Amino acid sequence: MSQNRVKALVAGAGIGGLACALALRRAGLDVEVFERAGELRAAGSGLSVMSNAIAALATLDIDLGLAKRGRIAESFTILDHRGELIRDLPFKEACDNVGEPSVCLSRSDLQEALLDQMGDPIHLGAAVTGFDSDDTGVTVRLEDGREVRGDILIGADGFHSAVRRQLVGPGEDSQDSGYVCWLGIVPFQHPVMAPGAVHHYWGSAQRFGLIDIGHGRYYWWGTKEMPASESHDWKGTKDDVALAYADWAEEVRAVIDVTPSEDILAVPSRDRVFLERWGAGRVTLLGDAAHPMLTTLGQGSCMAIEDAVVLAHTLAEPDAAADLPGALRRYEDRRRERTRMMVDASRSLSDVEQAATPAERQARDDYFRQTSREELVRRNEEAMTFPGV
Repeated sequence: MSQNRVKALVAGAGIGGLACALALRRAGLDVEVFERAGELRAAGSGLSVMSNAIAALATLDIDLGLAKRGRIAESFTILDHRGELIRDLPFKEACDNVGEPSVCLSRSDLQEALLDQMGDPIHLGAAVTGFDSDDTGVTVRLEDGREVRGDILIGADGFHSAVRRQLVGPGEDSQDSGYVCWLGIVPFQHPVMAPGAVHHYWGSAQRFGLIDIGHGRYYWWGTKEMPASESHDWKGTKDDVALAYADWAEEVRAVIDVTPSEDILAVPSRDRVFLERWGAGRVTLLGDAAHPMLTTLGQGSCMAIEDAVVLAHTLAEPDAAADLPGALRRYEDRRRERTRMMVDASRSLSDVEQAATPAERQARDDYFRQTSREELVRRNEEAMTFPGV
């Protein structure tokens, strides 16, 4: 172990890796981040940093100023594919009860907010391919042949994590959602979209989301049922996306129409069988490397931020430096059930919302129409309350 401050090596500079580096630095650790890409460039997609993630960061006195970069969610409305109301969700009420807002913004906005406060070195073009761990530290192997020594390694290198692969083996634990996701961000306005609006539209084995992310921009996403062999390597065009929503609400068709073809992303939607053991010795996992989840709850980035904060608090405890492997196992134990709940809930809700048959759609819509406001608030509060360390 280092004679002075603990040195953490972080694999991956996505949202989880950057949040981890910032949180660990606030906890008094030295941090180096290693990123495969040659430049930090977030894909053109949006996300939500919900009340629980903002509250988690606040425990380390971190305020990213996200409301200025994006847009606080003021309303959340579920509609059918033609734009007829199914239910206004009491989302803002739940946020108010929790005591923190939820902010919708672009992935690049969140990335920039984290980078602005980091100050730790990020090594670009430095893909982590493996590691060697012993009683005194961890040696990380990079694709270019270099080796770097530290006290602990955090694998925040995403769905295809090299750190995870060495810990648990390649496995065949990837689970496809059964649909493709199309994503876009574009300047947009429409009379049915109020400031801070989040609209979800539900059809038959298809969904669409239209979200105000501030500064005159909207983030949209769409899903369409298809085999994994197609969704994992989608070859279609903007015309195909437009055709899929040809009879949907006018604002849905309009936002697709104004989005340049080159700005529409197609990504597979998948998670993994939940991993019970995240680490060994001086190595652990965080975010999608540990517990990738479907996007239905919008909590993927939030769980990574929560992970980072709990890891930082755990490593700041008085006895942590004397037993780093023990501290990493405590972090994993503190996060396991919370993240398992989110992974399971995201997949269950995805199956419900992606309903294909008339009977399934009727049951889905009736459930959301008939569930009491109090119950909806309770469930949202449960998800959006940071459980602490």
